[in-house]
Amino acid sequence: MPSTHHTKVLIIGAGPAGYTAAIYAARANLQPLMVQGMQPGGQLMITTDVENYPGFADPIQGPWLMEQMQKQAEHVGTKMVFDLITDVDFSQRPFVCKGDSGDTYTADSVIIATGAQARWLGISSEEIYRGFGVSACATCDGFFFRGKEIAVIGGGNSAVEEALYLTNHASKVTVIHRRDSFRAERIMQDRLFRNPKIEVVWDSVVEEIVGEGDGSLGNPRGVTGVRVKNVKSGEERVIPVAGVFVAIGHVPATAVFQGKVETDTEGYIVTAPDSTATNVPGVFAAGDVKDKIYRQAVTAAGMGCMAALEAERWLAHHEGEPSPAGNW
Repeated sequence: MPSTHHTKVLIIGAGPAGYTAAIYAARANLQPLMVQGMQPGGQLMITTDVENYPGFADPIQGPWLMEQMQKQAEHVGTKMVFDLITDVDFSQRPFVCKGDSGDTYTADSVIIATGAQARWLGISSEEIYRGFGVSACATCDGFFFRGKEIAVIGGGNSAVEEALYLTNHASKVTVIHRRDSFRAERIMQDRLFRNPKIEVVWDSVVEEIVGEGDGSLGNPRGVTGVRVKNVKSGEERVIPVAGVFVAIGHVPATAVFQGKVETDTEGYIVTAPDSTATNVPGVFAAGDVKDKIYRQAVTAAGMGCMAALEAERWLAHHEGEPSPAGNW
């Protein structure tokens, strides 16, 4: 039977921002409840070596780091719920959030930490072969392309990291980028250029993912290549590959919050300057769901800390005060 759960602080999302917010809120004796969503741990669950999170001299694994954060949050008193928030009502307090399970969550304050999701190319052939040679997760699917030639689309840190990781499995990795230089960190670029398994195709966009098979019995669907177009010359050619990994950025996971809190033209939640406060008093946002500049685990964790501290202070001043949602 569906249940109703009430908490002083409801944390929606379970990445570095959410877990850190949970740790701080629990230590403030606010007894937070975290609704973890479909991918507890966020993007770090599909990240291999993490070398830039402070406190670790040697590389650590993303999933391990998230596991430790969850254990720490639980240890200090956070209640974890595996559910997905599908609707929210921020027009009155307590705030009301509905879960995919049918349960209802009411809260005196809310911290949104739902993160971001992979951005896709948006071409029809990508949809056809997604899961049949097209992926956005090298660590999830790279193993299936052992000894094969594959392509990575993109030019930022994600693309370079994916390409480097995939050289552990593939015989060759072709990085396709629409510009003539990468946006990735210099140290990552240096590693990529030194790797003999990697070739870069500059100034090119993917027009079509080429494949064969219709998915019927005895005729499995699969990728055979990518048709790319040079944006300067207009020349097109097909590069033979068995797999395509899309790494062109992310979009914030804010669909359920559209029209409920202020967002910008890209869907990121807008917060007050030097704050995690949204335009709805008592609702805060932290991590990649509001950050399109830094998008790092450590900055997300820092914002999770900020959100918990701000929620604690807000509750101290407004707890029990019936008030409709308003502006800053």
